Amino acid sequence: MSGLGELRARALADAQGEVLEAGFGTGRNLRYYPPAVRRVVGLDPMVGLKRRVAERIAAAPFPVERVALAAGGRLPFDDARFDTVVTTWTLCSISDVGAALRELRRVLRPEGVYLFVEHGRSNDPRTLRRQEFWNPLHRRLAGGCELERPIDRLVRDAGFTIVRLARYLHPGGPRIFSEMYEGAALRERHHRAPPEAQTGRSPAMVTRSIRRTFGK
Repeated sequence: MSGLGELRARALADAQGEVLEAGFGTGRNLRYYPPAVRRVVGLDPMVGLKRRVAERIAAAPFPVERVALAAGGRLPFDDARFDTVVTTWTLCSISDVGAALRELRRVLRPEGVYLFVEHGRSNDPRTLRRQEFWNPLHRRLAGGCELERPIDRLVRDAGFTIVRLARYLHPGGPRIFSEMYEGAALRERHHRAPPEAQTGRSPAMVTRSIRRTFGK
């Protein structure tokens, strides 16, 4: 997909503190994180440090750690460690996406925010039929990428509360690939939130900002 810079910047605007990015890839999101981000931990099955990736990491104004691990298994992090978790065009290719989302929720602080941009299942019956038709071939040719995952339902089923969700078609490509889900979700609270960070916006401040903006 082309022309994604503005979309990345908008989707990541509420990121802050320590960020876990599942599906780090070549680090394309790094330049779009706001100043409130202190550190990024990037998960990806491959961490070969090609020159372009190294340049992006070197240009980032915060430390970046890369972890060679797929997002579909148990994550090597303590509960409630991260202020923000992020996925961008990642959930389509994780085999056990429900387990992966539950792990992201586990490592998110109680007042933290999950930010996502994903492609997925269309609400248009005709487009959905085409997604279902082409999905088996696309999955084989595109590294397991699924065309028809209902991203909003998967996020909610993992225990998150979605507080912002935009559904739209990204221009410039076939509709079966272009059904976007862009949003923010909160971890449901089952215990008291930890103390606020000493610098930058606290997770609670980010949560309040999202709720004021979107009337939640």
